[in-house]
Order: sequence, then structure tokens, then C-alpha cells
Amino acid sequence: MLSPKSVAPLLARRGLLTAAAGGAAAALIGCGNNKPHRPTSSKIDKVAYLTGFNITGQDAFLYVAKEKGYFRDAGLDVDIQAGAGTQRNLATLKSGKAQIACIDVAGGIIESRRPPFVDFRIFTTIYQRGVSCIVALPTAGIHAPQDLRGKKIGYTVGGVNRSIFPAYASAAGMKDSDVVWVEMAPTGIRPALMAGQLDASTEIVVGRPAIEAAARAAGKLRPGETVTMLPYSDLLRDVVGNAIGCLTETAVTNPDLVRGFRDAAVRGLVDTIADPDAAGEIMAKHVPAYTPEIAAAEVTEMIPYVRGSDAIGYLDPVRVRACIALIQGLGLVPADVAPENIVAFDLQPHR
Repeated sequence: MLSPKSVAPLLARRGLLTAAAGGAAAALIGCGNNKPHRPTSSKIDKVAYLTGFNITGQDAFLYVAKEKGYFRDAGLDVDIQAGAGTQRNLATLKSGKAQIACIDVAGGIIESRRPPFVDFRIFTTIYQRGVSCIVALPTAGIHAPQDLRGKKIGYTVGGVNRSIFPAYASAAGMKDSDVVWVEMAPTGIRPALMAGQLDASTEIVVGRPAIEAAARAAGKLRPGETVTMLPYSDLLRDVVGNAIGCLTETAVTNPDLVRGFRDAAVRGLVDTIADPDAAGEIMAKHVPAYTPEIAAAEVTEMIPYVRGSDAIGYLDPVRVRACIALIQGLGLVPADVAPENIVAFDLQPHR
């Protein structure tokens, strides 16, 4: 939660608040509303949004919101841009080249105290469970976490999959050093996996359809075969997945923009998982490189991760605290990191 004490200094620096008015700062961070937020004027705000990593079927909900006019109804003109992971997305937010971005919750917790410091807040959750995983082709003979011992796994520096793997390995009765890590550029990992240069690689579980399509095209999957996915969430129940966030400054100075984006995105997400085929068609219309079938299949993979015990888009503070505790156990963040340092709870959808 953005408290008056934390909000006032920021607004004062921007010339938007005097010290005497500090007690009123909380009014700028109003409580969430289950009704779609309506703009108070006819002005259209241009917003650059960064996806989690490249543009894939999991981003279909944004195009659904755009196609159905949900962003327009909120007074927003949204430019959807390919993101490059939490670390780089936060840097882009800080640069001012984007206003809102997909942020992996676990990755955001890690980056919250890592220089260069970026003061951000999450305000809508996409995945209630973590989607990080390890993927392998059938030829690797990997079927369970223990099969990863001695295997070469491709990863990208700054990726949360690599950062929290030690916790996954420990939960599986292994050590991080039991595997051989191969650092690679993001664009080189899948080709290296298909070429047999890696035994496995870091991935996200909702990427299965695209990976299997690439494997079949490369002749790496026989009829009836599937790739092996080892989701971290099978063992790490406290890890939360992707969310939507912005700079704390944006949340403080333009909460109407945040609420408008939140409500439009959640409406798009609800429609998307309700009708994956329709979402796939919309996605392919806006991103011709993606086929409707693959996009719809990835949306279908998303559904169990989007749905949880709480309302879509809502993130329980207890779960955030548990996720922080897991990362603190890895020594990646200090003990003083709290849920309100990561999530703007007052700007979330209601339960």
C-alpha cells in the first residue's frame, strides 16, 4: 500500500504537494472498484505497455482489450511492445520509454533491492501461480527434476527462472550445482535446444504449444510425443507469476490511468480465458506472425494459472509475503522487504 508517508515526499519533489498537505496524499491512491473505471474527461492518454518477454499467445488478452474497445473506453491509446524480461522492463519504465509493463512478481521482488534501483508497484496480477519451468525434448531423457543432474540447461542472465532455481532444486532434493548452466542470449535458447546443443532450457509453461510446434517443424517430435515441462510451481507453491506494474511515481501522480488500464486489462483477460479460440483469432489479426491455433492453445495453457482462489487480477498480501520469504531464504533480498514495497494494494481489483 502507498502510505501518506511514502507518497508525500514524492509528490513534494514533483511540486504537486506541500509538506502541510502530506496527510491528504492517500487520496491520490483511491481504493479499487469492481466497476470499470471511467475517465473524467474526453482526453486520450497514450500508454506504452511492455509484455513479459517478446509477444506471444499469453499476451492475447491485451489485444482482446484493444479490439473490443476496453482501453478506448478507459481513455487510453495503448501501444503494446515486446518486453525483454523483468529486469529490462523495469529499466525501460525508469527511462520513461514505457509507462506500464509486465513484471514477474518473484523477479520484481529480486530487482526491488538490486541496483540500479527502480521504485515500482504491481497493481494487477496475471498469473496466480508461477509459470517458470524447465523444458526438454524427449531425446534428453528428462522426465522428473532429478533427471536434470548433469544436464546442460540454457538460461538468460537476469531471468527469474535461473534466480529461483536453487529453491526448486532444494525442494526436489537436489543442489543448484547438480546441473550445468549455459548462459545464452534470449533469442538463441530455443534454436540451441532444437539443435541439440542443450539438454534443456528455462521456459514458461504456457509456451508449450509454440515450443512443440517448433520441435515438430525441426523433426524433433514424433507423432504423439510431447516436450517435458517441469513447472517450478509443482514444488514451489508460494511463487506468484506475472503481474502488471508501473513506476510508483505513475501510481501516485496518475492513479486514474492505472485504474483505467487495470480494468480494461482484467476485462480482456476474463474474455480471453472464456473463449481461447476467439482470443487466438484476435491475436493473429494484430500479430500476423502468430497463428490463431497456437495463440488459442497458449491461452488454454494459461487458464489454470490465471484462475485461483481469489478474483482474477487480485493478489493476496499473505501470498506476496510468502513469495518474499522464499526469495529471502535464497539470500536474494534483505529481511526488510515487505508486500507493500512490491504491490499497490489500494490500486488492485477487489477480491
